[in-house]
Amino acid sequence: MPSSILFCCDHNAVRSPMAEALMKKLYGTRAYVQSAGVMNDLEIDGFAVCVCAEIGAELSRHQARSFQDLQEVGDHMSSYDLIIALSPASHHKARSLTKLYHIDVEYWPINDPTGAGGNRDTLLDSYRRTRDQIIARMEQRFGPPTEPTS
Repeated sequence: MPSSILFCCDHNAVRSPMAEALMKKLYGTRAYVQSAGVMNDLEIDGFAVCVCAEIGAELSRHQARSFQDLQEVGDHMSSYDLIIALSPASHHKARSLTKLYHIDVEYWPINDPTGAGGNRDTLLDSYRRTRDQIIARMEQRFGPPTEPTS
């Protein structure tokens, strides 16, 4: 288990904040965990909050932040042991920001649930699939959770 992990995606509004909340819920304090986006132009997505709350992962107070926002508060890329990109754009950005450092950057192709369309139930199912996909990747990468998913 790396001691510090940064999850990233495009806007830090759906996938990366979900991953941050799920990592904290499932693995507790085994690692310092943050999330960021290429941009921070959106608020946290309500469907993401809802599907995380279903398993006890807190996401409602999340504030979207970009890579630049992290650096402005002194949270530099070099302070992470592992960066996990959940979208192609964030993977490219993370690799360009870390090219001078010895930091592992992994790409997990996680589905973007926002384009599912349909009614509320269809959208929630799409977000649940994304949540469950993230959990499966975490278990594959980090082993069994130390906390139950309730």
